[in-house]
Amino acid sequence: MVYSLLPHMKKNNLLLVAFLLLSLSSFAQKIEDLITEKEVSRIEKILSSDEMEGRRTFSKGIDKAAAFIADEFKKTGLKTWNNSGSYLQQFAMVRPKFISVTASIDGISVDSRDVIVVTCQPEIKVTEQSGYEKITIGKGANLATEARKLMAANKNYFVLVDTSHARSMSSLTRMKSNLFKTDKSLIFMLAATDPKTYVVESKHEITEMPLANVVGVLPGKSKKNEYVIFSGHYDHLGIMGKDRNGNVQTDSIFNGANDDAAGTTAMMVLAQYFKAINNNERTLVFVAFTAEEVGGYGSTYFSRQFNPDQVMAMFNIEMIGTESKWGTNTAYITGFDKTDMGKILQDNLVGTDFTFHPDPYPSQNLFYRSDNATLARLGVPAHTICTAKMDQEPHYHKASDEFSTLDINNMTRIIRAIALSSKGIVSGKDTPSRVNTSDLR
Repeated sequence: MVYSLLPHMKKNNLLLVAFLLLSLSSFAQKIEDLITEKEVSRIEKILSSDEMEGRRTFSKGIDKAAAFIADEFKKTGLKTWNNSGSYLQQFAMVRPKFISVTASIDGISVDSRDVIVVTCQPEIKVTEQSGYEKITIGKGANLATEARKLMAANKNYFVLVDTSHARSMSSLTRMKSNLFKTDKSLIFMLAATDPKTYVVESKHEITEMPLANVVGVLPGKSKKNEYVIFSGHYDHLGIMGKDRNGNVQTDSIFNGANDDAAGTTAMMVLAQYFKAINNNERTLVFVAFTAEEVGGYGSTYFSRQFNPDQVMAMFNIEMIGTESKWGTNTAYITGFDKTDMGKILQDNLVGTDFTFHPDPYPSQNLFYRSDNATLARLGVPAHTICTAKMDQEPHYHKASDEFSTLDINNMTRIIRAIALSSKGIVSGKDTPSRVNTSDLR
C-alpha cells in the first residue's frame, strides 16, 4: 500500500511546488504593479525640483515640500497622527540669546561661568523654594550623557555638578543653541557642597522657529499598539553660493535628490503599497522628518511622542538613489550587528536576487548620524537603509545632487526589497531584538 501511494505523493508534491512557485510569481508581479518606476520617478522629481528651493530648514521651499507630502498622504488614505486632523506634526525650536545670569549659594555669590541655565523663558528666578528637583552629577560620571538624560526628561532640575567637571562645564552651553519649546528649565551649577539655599536669576532674548514633521498612519488590525516606522528626512541644504569645500556654485540650488528626497520618496511609495495590500497587523507610521541636516531635531521631537517599548522596528531610509559599493540589487544597514533585524530582512528575501549587507563604513559612525539614532538610543531596533558610497559619493552635499544622477530602476528595486523584507515585521510574525542601550554613545 505504501509503495502504491508514492507516485501519487510525488505528483502531489510536484503540484504543491508548482503552486508555490506560481504564488510567488503572482506576488512578485503584484508588487511590481504596486511599486513602479513611474511612481517613484514622479515623486522624486517633484521633491528634488528647483521649485522646492533645496528644502532648507525654516524656508518657504521646505514648507512647499511639506504641503506636497501631506497631500500625497491624504490621497493615499492615511490617517493623521492621534487623529489630529493634520498630517503636519508642528513644533517649535527656541534659540535663546544669553544676556545675563547671577547666582548665589548659601548667600555667597557664584561666578557666572560656573552656572549654565538652559531655558526657553526670557527671565527666570529660581530658589530652593521654586519646586525644582535637585540632582547631583558626581565625580566619575559622564557629564554630557547625564545632562542629555536630564534634557530628555523635560522637567525642572537644579543640577549640582561636582567640581571635577570644571573643565567640561563650558561644553554644556551647546545645549542652549536650539531647544524644543517648553516651560521647563535646567540649571547646572558647579559646586563643591550641597547648598541649603540658592538663588539663580537669568535673562535671555528668545527667538522661536516653527518646524513640522509630516506624519501619516496606517492603523494595525490586531496589534494597534505595536508600531513599525518608515521614515526619511525631507530637508536639505537649500540655496547656497558655495559648496561645503568653499567652491563657488554656478547652480546655487542644492536639490538633495539623493539626500534625502530618495529616502522620502521610498517612504511615500511604501505607504501607498501597504495601504493597497491592507494586511498590516501592526500600526505603520510613515514620517518625513524635518531639520535632519541641522541637528536631527525632527526625529528627536518625533521620538518623544512614543513609548519606545511599543515601537517594534524603524526603517529609516537615506540616500538610496545610487548603487552601493556592491552594485545593483544591494543596500547596507547601519548598526547591522546591534539587533537581528538585518537577518530577519535578509531571510525574507530568500529566493530573490537582493542582498542587505552590514554597513561597510563603520569608522564614519553612520548609525549615530541619521534619524534612526534617537529611537535606537532608547532600545528600539531602529536602522538606516542606505546605498551611498560614503568614501566617494561624488554629489554628496553638492548642487549636483539632482534627479539626473539617480538610478531610478535600482532605487525602485530597493523599495520593493524593503517592502518584501519587512513583511514579517509588519504582520507581527517577526519581532527584532532590541538595541543594548548600554553599548550606545
